[in-house]
Order: sequence, then structure tokens, then C-alpha cells
Amino acid sequence: MAGQWFESVAEAQRRAKKSLPKSVYGALVAGSEAGATLEDNINAFRELQFLPHVCDLPFEKDLTTTVMGQEISMPVIVSPTGVQAVNPEGEVAVARAAKNAGTAMGLSSFASRSVEDVVEANDKTFFQMYWVGDRETLAARAERAKKAGAKGLIVTLDWSFSHGRDWGSPSIPEKMDWKTILKYIPEGATRPKWGLAFLRSGKIPDLTVPNIPTQGEQPPTFFGAYGQWMFTPPPTWADVAWLREQWGSDLPFSVKGITRIDDAKRAVDAGATAIQVSNHGGNNLDSTPAPIRVLPGIVEAVGRDVEVILDGGIRRGSDVVKALALGAKAVAIGRAYLWGLAAAGQPGVENVFEILRGGIGSGLMGLGKSSVHELVPEDLIIPPNFTRQAVN
Repeated sequence: MAGQWFESVAEAQRRAKKSLPKSVYGALVAGSEAGATLEDNINAFRELQFLPHVCDLPFEKDLTTTVMGQEISMPVIVSPTGVQAVNPEGEVAVARAAKNAGTAMGLSSFASRSVEDVVEANDKTFFQMYWVGDRETLAARAERAKKAGAKGLIVTLDWSFSHGRDWGSPSIPEKMDWKTILKYIPEGATRPKWGLAFLRSGKIPDLTVPNIPTQGEQPPTFFGAYGQWMFTPPPTWADVAWLREQWGSDLPFSVKGITRIDDAKRAVDAGATAIQVSNHGGNNLDSTPAPIRVLPGIVEAVGRDVEVILDGGIRRGSDVVKALALGAKAVAIGRAYLWGLAAAGQPGVENVFEILRGGIGSGLMGLGKSSVHELVPEDLIIPPNFTRQAVN
């Protein structure tokens, strides 16, 4: 990996921008509408400050924890993201990198690689589902993930199909065939590294989603699956409780997309063992506050009942420390590892994990903590009006 190492997630993003065609990079950085939530996800962390110690600091630091029944080397896991056409190996490369980092993989039902392939690459894999299709197909999809060896189920509920980005939405083809490839050659020629990686692998960017169909069906395209999702009636809390029963009462079950106390409580009532405080990386309803702003109220309300995971805006180890100090059990990263994947493939994802690991260690040392489990809100300077009232 000599010459490829980068020392910040920001540098990974810069390299990703240089490596990826404009439309592919645009899909990674996009947020909905004005991008207000996308910006707040990052800026909110900057408002929180540390007041470090200078003596009696710990030499040994313990970053290990458990999430959804899995022991992990640090409180950072992979958040599920859709078709990863930034690298030929896609989710399998991410899963291997997470395994080498000693942590868990979240696999999207809209991924470009099958749950069977990803679990083989990392047995600490959680399978994520959108509410797509009727109960029979949903139950079959969950059963397939269970048979493949997925250790937990993540149900993503935070999606309102918001669109109309002020800066324009990236152009994404419905499927990749030679006609489409010829159309995109001029754009790809400006970023030859990306195209050459796929040519060397003998593959073309695959926009089908193998985890949506049940046995015997052909995988739909990403947009085909998206269309199914759009025309599936949104679930009720009774539906969520039903899926929890189908998955199995003895297996970890997480609800993703929580930003309100009342929804957090309903998730607990539906049988969740974990919740993910998230606004879909700023890609859902714009003007939603950053998850870190609503985290304290949610932790206070349900933190004794379920594990609370946070995603949105994590770019450095100090962000992880701040989230843990406010009560999160762990954080999940999305764009950060995708930029690493685009910059240098699997080693780039591993690079991102090591950046975060180092930053967490530095944060613990500065705050005089020997373990991530010792972090508390008093480790932070929280400005007035930082938190947002999450409805009871």
C-alpha cells in the first residue's frame, strides 16, 4: 500500500473525487433538496468541544465493545449503502476490510453483491431491509439472510422519497449494458483509473440488486427495486413487530432512521434490540436535524432498553468519541468508507478504519479515559441550544 496511504477521511474524499466519474462521485456526495441536513450532520460535531487533561493519562486504551451480539475491536461499524459501483469488488471488499479491522458489516438489500458472498467474506454481517413487497416476500428475504448466516437484521424506515436537489441530481443509468457504456465513455475517459479497474476485473459496473428477489427470480435493476419500494405501502408499527417475530425473538433486530423519542419508544415496543439514530445521511427529508443533536434525548428515553447506534457526519475519530460521550454504543459510517473504497479499494477502506481507530485512541488519551465505556457527557463542552427537542 506504499504511496496509497492517506491520513484523513478528507484526503480519501479528495482522491475519490479524482478517481470517479462525475456522476458516480455525485451520487456519493448528494443530499436531498437544499442539503441543509447534509451540512448539519457534519457541522454539528464541530460545535462540540473537548477540555483535555495533560497528566495522569492512560497508556493502555480499550476500544473494544459489542454491537448486536458481535464483539468488535472498536465502536465503528459499516452502515449499509446501496449499489457500490465505485470498485469492482464492491461490498465484498468492504466486508473483508471490516473483518480485517475487527468490526461488523452492514449489507444493504440494494447492494450489488449477494448476502451469501458478503457473509462468506465477513461472518459479522448484519442484513438491512427496506419495506419492499408484501409480507410473504419480506419474510422470504429475511429467511434467506438468516440461512446465509447474517447475525442481525436492520430495518430501515426513514425514507420519504425526497428529491429535487438544488444542485441537480446525478445521472444514474437504469442498467449497464454496452450501449450505456458507450454513452458514458466520454465521462469515464476523464477518470480512466475507475474504468481500468473494472476492465482488469473482467466486470462492468453492476446495477442489479441480487438480494431483492426470492429463489427462482431474476435480480431486478436498482431502479426496478426502487420502483417496487415506491409502490409498497409504508409499514405500520404492527408490521415491524410482525417482521421481528419472523426474524426470531432470539436474534438481534435493529430499527434504522430514528430521530424522535416517540418513534424510539415504539421501536422498543415492537421488539427492537437496537435502534440507529439516523437521517439517512442527509438523503431523506431535508431540514431534519443532525442525529448527534437528537441523540441525548433518545438515549435518555430508551438507552437502558436497547443499544443506540448513531450514523451521519462521522469523518474522524473525535466524532466517534463525541457520539459515545453522548450515549451511543457505537457509530456506523457510510460515505467515509465509500471514499476509501474509491480511493484505494479494500486497502483504502482499511485505511479509513485505522484513521478512525487512531482518532478514538487520541481522544481517549486526551480525556484521561482508558476505555470507550468510560466516556460521559461531562467530557464535552456542549454549547447552549445544541440539542434539539426530540418529541416524547
